[in-house]
Amino acid sequence: MAKILVVANWKMNPQTWREAKKLFEATRKMTGKMKNISVVLAPPAIYLRPLAKDMRGNRIAFAVQNAHWEPSGAHTGELSMRQAKDAGASYVLVGHAERREMGETNEETREKVAASLKENLTPIFCVGEKARTSDAAYLETVAQQLRIGLADVTSAKVSRVIIAYEPLWAIGAEHAMRPHDMHEMTIFIRKTIVDAHGPVGHKVKILYGGSVDEKNADAMLQGGDVHGLLVGRASIDLRGFAEILRAMGV
Repeated sequence: MAKILVVANWKMNPQTWREAKKLFEATRKMTGKMKNISVVLAPPAIYLRPLAKDMRGNRIAFAVQNAHWEPSGAHTGELSMRQAKDAGASYVLVGHAERREMGETNEETREKVAASLKENLTPIFCVGEKARTSDAAYLETVAQQLRIGLADVTSAKVSRVIIAYEPLWAIGAEHAMRPHDMHEMTIFIRKTIVDAHGPVGHKVKILYGGSVDEKNADAMLQGGDVHGLLVGRASIDLRGFAEILRAMGV
């Protein structure tokens, strides 16, 4: 049985190193005996190195929430892929919905996906539409994100990319996505990748992200035909995160 991948995106939390260390230790203790999951933790970059230090051999791997495609230069406030890797990251989030809301383009995600692979980082490439329409135009939105974002990835490397589908319209319990709808998107995403990159696209892992909680976690895994979950706000709530893991049966 393949391990379930759980990506915990702390976003811009917590506010102090002391809190971050406490949250990490609790998360590590909670997940330490769960043999059928793989946890990727995405803390604020300032906490990455001290958390990742001497963590080899543990089940928790680390991601950066964002990184620039340029290897160095005049990019004030940015973090390069190599710097992220040197600090302890094995993964990088690319194209997260909150980054796209701040203006990140499909072309920029293409640069970031390619740059991450060049540095042997695993990109967790986020795609998703803002709203659903009756004419199914949202499918073309997602297809375009995939086609452009993966344009510089060879077929030999595309299986190293992880796709995280996070529909903005599903954020919030009132508009929670149904597992059946996610299953349809899984099929569509995989077909889009296979059409562009060939049969190797069947090996690409797909995650669901978007208001993941204990009420929908297991249903999404079982009915959505996904390999894991991208958990945001709930990952910094230890009780809520534990309930999600329990609901997944791990």
